[in-house]
Amino acid sequence: MRNLVLGAVLVGLVVLAALLSFFWTPFDPVKVDAANRLLDVGASHWFGTDKFGRDLLSQIMVGARTTLYVGVVAVGIAAVIGTPLGILAGMSPRWLGEFVMRVNDLVLAFPALLLAIMFGAVFGADTLTAMVAIGIATIPSFARIARSGTLQVMSTEFVLAARAGGRSRLTIAVRHVLPNISGLLIVQASVSFAIAVLAEAALSFLGFGTRPPTPSWGRMLQESQELLTVHPRLALVPGIAIAVAVLGFNLLGDGLRDRLDPRLAAKV
Repeated sequence: MRNLVLGAVLVGLVVLAALLSFFWTPFDPVKVDAANRLLDVGASHWFGTDKFGRDLLSQIMVGARTTLYVGVVAVGIAAVIGTPLGILAGMSPRWLGEFVMRVNDLVLAFPALLLAIMFGAVFGADTLTAMVAIGIATIPSFARIARSGTLQVMSTEFVLAARAGGRSRLTIAVRHVLPNISGLLIVQASVSFAIAVLAEAALSFLGFGTRPPTPSWGRMLQESQELLTVHPRLALVPGIAIAVAVLGFNLLGDGLRDRLDPRLAAKV
């Protein structure tokens, strides 16, 4: 329960910052102001300014929006494609299910960052490319979880009764399988969201993610490197933001697992 509450609080902070940035930020996050370069933390600039004179708090707020945008789309792609594949593999004859999962394992063995870099080289490095690449790389995780859950559900008495009653595979999948594996998928979505946050930050750090001038936590880290020894806060601020988001989604996933898994819920 503590993991669930703490995770929800941390994720809530990120979401709140992102939503608030649509209506208000202390300063223009992309405005270059040479007169205010590298200002320390103060009443006007709570987190200080960067080497271009941009307010760090404003960039963090808008960067949260970018991070959530990438996470939602990437996880959405993975869930929409991976879940049906996993259910199909779990409900199909053994040979077909094994074939689907071996193809799934080939994709799973391909590093997400490498796939995103390849996509960036071919289609151009931007936020959309990063989202699609991260989403494709996450499909196998959803497929494996969905297949594992489907195999368990298919051996239950109510599914065996539905099959004996002549229900179609599609009906069984929609009415019986999907509702019973939804808890597993929700937990997987939370964990995958944390992975997407890290992947987007890494891609932006390497120059294959969100393009300037759109604020990105990963690019803020990259821009801080040349001044790291003199102004460590330039890296500390976005680093803490990434840590909060990743920790929040991981704790949320752990908490949801404890609540949605009947075996663990009984021990809580």
